[in-house]
Amino acid sequence: MVIRFAGDSGDGMQLAGSRFTDASALFGNDLATLPSYPAEIRAPAGTLPGVSSFQVQIADYDILTAGDEPDCLVAMNPAALKKNLKDLRDGGTLIINTDAFDERNLAKAGFESNPLEDGSLDSYRVIKVPMDELTTEAVRETGVTGRDVLRSKNFFALGLMAWLFGRPTQPTLDWIEKKFSRKPEVAAANAAAFKAGYNFGETTEATKVTFEVKPATLPAGTYTNITGNIALAWGLVAAAQKAGLPLFYGTYPITPASDILHELSRHKNFGVRTLQAEDEIAGIGTAIGAAFAGCLAVTGSSGPGIALKSEAISLAFMLELPLVVVNVQRGGPSTGLPTKPEQSDLLFSLYGRHGESPVPVLAIASPSDAFDMAIEAARIAIKYMTPVLLLSDNYIANGSEPWKLPNVDEIPPIPVKFAKHPNGPDGKFLPYMRDFDTFARPWAVPGTPGLEHRVGGLEKEAVTGNVSYDPANHQLMVDSRAWKVANIANDIPEVEVEGDQDADLLVLGWGSTYGPNRAAARRARLEGVKVATAHLRYLNPLPRNLGDVLRRFPKILIPELNTGQLLKHIRSEYLVDAVGLNKVMGEPFKVAEITDKILEMKK
Repeated sequence: MVIRFAGDSGDGMQLAGSRFTDASALFGNDLATLPSYPAEIRAPAGTLPGVSSFQVQIADYDILTAGDEPDCLVAMNPAALKKNLKDLRDGGTLIINTDAFDERNLAKAGFESNPLEDGSLDSYRVIKVPMDELTTEAVRETGVTGRDVLRSKNFFALGLMAWLFGRPTQPTLDWIEKKFSRKPEVAAANAAAFKAGYNFGETTEATKVTFEVKPATLPAGTYTNITGNIALAWGLVAAAQKAGLPLFYGTYPITPASDILHELSRHKNFGVRTLQAEDEIAGIGTAIGAAFAGCLAVTGSSGPGIALKSEAISLAFMLELPLVVVNVQRGGPSTGLPTKPEQSDLLFSLYGRHGESPVPVLAIASPSDAFDMAIEAARIAIKYMTPVLLLSDNYIANGSEPWKLPNVDEIPPIPVKFAKHPNGPDGKFLPYMRDFDTFARPWAVPGTPGLEHRVGGLEKEAVTGNVSYDPANHQLMVDSRAWKVANIANDIPEVEVEGDQDADLLVLGWGSTYGPNRAAARRARLEGVKVATAHLRYLNPLPRNLGDVLRRFPKILIPELNTGQLLKHIRSEYLVDAVGLNKVMGEPFKVAEITDKILEMKK
């Protein structure tokens, strides 16, 4: 079942959706979520641009996306109905706050007539609920007054949905009590509204049909519902612990990456140090300094911020210091679509620096995958003494799914080899004497006796680290740095092919297309079509067996939320005639879109 809450950005739809999601996770459903909200802090009330929504798919089986179209839509006002009705499946359930459908709100939303009266909703199962009136009555004795009264109507809607879908109520009531413990009258109002919504569903004839979604059968273990940003932050903490290093995160707030900073700031007990700098350049500058000082250093941003950091990434590359750079992609260019997903920074990540400066580029596949890929980015950065770009996007960052908590003892340690003694003749320290296997230079923490050395952006002489303008030396150092990164291909997993191994069509993806691609392949197989899928978490260097895999398939489809960036990269690297499926609409792929393209290519 796919459920969508929709209303004004001030109606608390994100809160209602997240509480419904957490209750579903506790119930045992598999789930995936898709929050969507305006970029403005408080968009104009009652207007189409001001609509905020939260979609969640719950199931009793393994699911991969938040769903293509809602089975149930909660519309808190006419604008929410206008903007979201086109997505509701035919015959779907529509829950409407009738109190908001006055002439003024209808005009704001662009309705020429009242859809509650003109028959335009006859193809749906409509449940009309005077939420404003019922919420006001429910909170009358709680002590809230004025505008605060109707701020609880999202909890009324949540209570009604809890009844319709058989969600447990006590976790939500416990959360309300804890969340609003310093404002007891607000806690009482929200709890009263939630109970009133549940009781309305239980007692009214309008909701005599309910829905049952049984718990999913998942591998045994302890689960939590987690977003991509939170999983990424936890992965960085785990990486620092496994490396035995303090974690430093220097950044500047930007949507949709800010939650990483917020979460990391809560974990000072794990030796985490966070700094909100005055701008993007200062943020990465402090991170480079932390790397020089021997920390696991991380900076994060989104597209515009990464553009500002590009010169400093080149500096970290020249210094050959370990640094993780997180890019939570959003719609662009420039300010673009700050709260919408896009995969449009791939080519920029691969090539968007001056000079010959190839860096490892990794991509997260799903919210829970962010934990593992954060650890992997840190491992590569430390082992190879290089900055690493870790790509996420808004769909992954704010989406959520159940995550089985790992056994931390089973997470491999990340070896750290600080230089302790001079490594050259006559007691000299040679900062660019490279490791034979990795080509990484020594990591010498400032203040270590005898390891004084020069750093900076000027080209260094091989081995000694002295400033050098010698042409042959520059060629050697450029080649050495490039070879070091290329050699990482021997230290990452080979790409795996899932599905029909004898298919003639391969669907290749990266980043957040992981779920839609696999779901589309499943759906195509139900149509009798053989199709295989492969997913890239490593984009530079690419997996060493990728060329062999691609040559196995006469047809290759690459869906991307951009205009064909991986497509260009794959074509140039492997000379294969891949086909792109591209979308830049500020929303993730629907499974049906990819399925239709698969079926078209199989004709």
